Amino acid sequence: MYSVIATDLDGTLLNSDHQLDPFTAETVRTLSARGVPIVIATGRHYRDVAGIRDVLGVDAYLITSNGARVHAPGDERIYSRNLDPDAVRRLVQPELAGSERVIVNLFADDAWLIDRHAPELLVFHQDSGFKYEVMDLREHDGENIAKVLYIGDPADLKATAANLEREFGDSLYVTYSLPDCLEVMTSDVSKGRALRFVLERLDVDVAQCVAFGDNMNDIDLLETAGHPFMMNNANPDLMKRLPNVPRVGNNFEAGVAHQLRKLFGIRDELASPGQTPD
Repeated sequence: MYSVIATDLDGTLLNSDHQLDPFTAETVRTLSARGVPIVIATGRHYRDVAGIRDVLGVDAYLITSNGARVHAPGDERIYSRNLDPDAVRRLVQPELAGSERVIVNLFADDAWLIDRHAPELLVFHQDSGFKYEVMDLREHDGENIAKVLYIGDPADLKATAANLEREFGDSLYVTYSLPDCLEVMTSDVSKGRALRFVLERLDVDVAQCVAFGDNMNDIDLLETAGHPFMMNNANPDLMKRLPNVPRVGNNFEAGVAHQLRKLFGIRDELASPGQTPD
């Protein structure tokens, strides 16, 4: 019944420190060793996710930048969608970002480009060690950009989203990965579309796929998988949007790992802190 596992990272597979806890890592390794394909589906940059995958210690398909990039195990890029360069050059302009407090980022193939130093963001990348490069984004030619990311207070980002809607309408895919992260990709990108691409490559029906998510950029992922699960700590707007998707535990309590152990019948000696073995 369950043949493939697809999971988001932040707020889902990762704990509150944005890291992999040992219980979760060992659970996923056990399933991978049984031959269950693992698909990591996230808004994060490919290079960042490759580092997390290496800490996890499994072969995995990597859906990154919310579906704008897909890499097969072994790091072969098998799917790629870029924003139009003209759109990128417009998206980095101050009048589109709105408040000067909003941090603007570009995800290029091999680099995370940012418009100012923001060392507080590096806490999200402890496992991978991925770091940004500061530049005047207005000087970038806009080529080969998978994603534009705005980081800021939710109230500021609400104004940014309104600016994007006014200028671009539905010609872009605009979504939130966290309340303070507004993400922009080309309109034919989503985690769900990328997941369908991977499942076709694996010759697995969507009905056999288990998926986990917690935020608005996971909507299409959860709608695509035959067995979707939403975290208890999910965005309330996601709960309203997908009221029939079952909820599992919190990310800070290894909710994904506990649900996987139930689904796949893992009943060995391993237990997370404060838990007894299943």
